[in-house]
Amino acid sequence: MLSTFLIALREGLEASLIVGILVAYIVKTDRKNLLGAIWTGVSVALGASFALGGFLSFTSAELSDRGEQFFAGTTSFLAVGLVTWMVFWMKRAAGTLRDELHGKVENALTAGPVALSAAAFFAVAREGLETSLFVYTNFRTVNETPGSTAGLILGLAASVTLGYLIYKRSIKLNLSKFFTITGVALIVVAAGVLSYGIHEYQELGWLPGEDSFAWDISSWMSKESVAGTLLGGTVGFDVNTSWVQLILWATYLGLVLRLYLKPAVQKVLVK
Repeated sequence: MLSTFLIALREGLEASLIVGILVAYIVKTDRKNLLGAIWTGVSVALGASFALGGFLSFTSAELSDRGEQFFAGTTSFLAVGLVTWMVFWMKRAAGTLRDELHGKVENALTAGPVALSAAAFFAVAREGLETSLFVYTNFRTVNETPGSTAGLILGLAASVTLGYLIYKRSIKLNLSKFFTITGVALIVVAAGVLSYGIHEYQELGWLPGEDSFAWDISSWMSKESVAGTLLGGTVGFDVNTSWVQLILWATYLGLVLRLYLKPAVQKVLVK
């Protein structure tokens, strides 16, 4: 539940802020008649995100055991790659995101409402499609659907509420600190998804070391237990973890966190 809540909160707030920036710019420039075009693009993006989630769930349910292992492992690796790219992208682009979106809106306005809808669609779809993929793989990792679903709903509700309050200037949130903290949390969750994908490929026989365990405590802790589910969904802990999983999990976590938390290099202009 906690992991899906964090995913939905972080990605949902990013999408809410993007929509808020677009709407605020249209209102500020006295073009309220074009708000419908923005909401159309946003609605289509949300529909596409839900459709992707449904497609992933339906496809995995219809596959053979080996096909499901390949599908689950591959989507896990894709999700880790996308999330890793997105947290670094947001860290780099946060300071210029508003100006970048304003520029895209101005360019779209010259081409008409359809182009404006497309600009809103692509701005939101990037977050929505990534969230669908990451949430799906996290559901597979946790294997606890009711709690994960509740976390997803609560996270989305919280993100929309925060986004609205920020838009209305009802609250002030240190977005830089918020995205840094949630970025670290997402990287930790992504490490767990990576470990799950490695396990699936080991079961396929495509990666070695399936039966070479760093630990195996399944005799006294069930993977479906409260502790097993909580640890599995947050830090990627498994009751029987292979050495390959552990080494690659630790390598990813150590390397990515070090790069992510590294202070930005200040450019000095020499005259």
